[in-house]
Amino acid sequence: MTLLNEYLRERFGCKVYKIAINAGLTCPNRDGKLGFSGCIFCSAGGSGEFAGDASGSITDQIEDGKKLVSSKIKEGKFIAYFQAYTNTYAPVSTLRKVFSEAVNNEDIVALSIATRPDCLPDDVLDLLEELNRIKPVWVELGLQTIHKKTADYIRRGYDLDVYDNAVSELKKRGIEVITHVILGLPGEDMNMMKETVKYVCDHGTDGIKLQLLHVLKGTDLEKDYREGKFEVLTEDEYINILKECVKVIPETTVIHRLTGDGDKKILVAPLWSGDKKHMINRIRKEVLT
Repeated sequence: MTLLNEYLRERFGCKVYKIAINAGLTCPNRDGKLGFSGCIFCSAGGSGEFAGDASGSITDQIEDGKKLVSSKIKEGKFIAYFQAYTNTYAPVSTLRKVFSEAVNNEDIVALSIATRPDCLPDDVLDLLEELNRIKPVWVELGLQTIHKKTADYIRRGYDLDVYDNAVSELKKRGIEVITHVILGLPGEDMNMMKETVKYVCDHGTDGIKLQLLHVLKGTDLEKDYREGKFEVLTEDEYINILKECVKVIPETTVIHRLTGDGDKKILVAPLWSGDKKHMINRIRKEVLT
């Protein structure tokens, strides 16, 4: 299997860190175009709890991010990771400004842009293609699941063919695609999760992020959890699911994540996921061997 750290070192010739950036954007699932509450699992911060301060410039956020890892990195480079909310959901003039500020920073080797597949109109795709000629641009698509019943429950707001079309259009322009998948969504068993992983790998994604479902304070998912409508995965269940999922990921697909951080200040469940060091050690010993 191909893991992100090894891939980055081979591609860029040095240690590479991601700097999470908040561009101050929003989401069609929050501004009323599709809804006002967001996806059922999404926090008030738009999954950007670890991103920078949107009140600061992109350059300031990059500098702040570099300082955070200054003790770990001496001669490495950085990826500007536009993480919070939907990062192609704005006029092209706005996107050009924020992305260009990042791509022209000498310490940035690539842009990684988290977004929704239904927020990639032609003019945005053209901009991404233009930027990709300067430095690599990766687009991270929040798919989460291929199963319609689950997608409706989590209020994803688009059908699977929208994702398929987004991947196709991005690949036509030479832009790399990373797909987010959530493991442990209510109502899904291991076979359903494996089907999602296999589907995205068979349909052109260059990278994949496997994310444990986190129940966060203030979300509608928290309400359902507290009402006993579903149970979260145990640690052993998650490890076993990961073991099966990585079996269907081809060597050519880069694994960007096998676990994930939930901000401990708002994490409701599963609490065992808060011990990241322990989880990484278990994954290394039991999944990556």
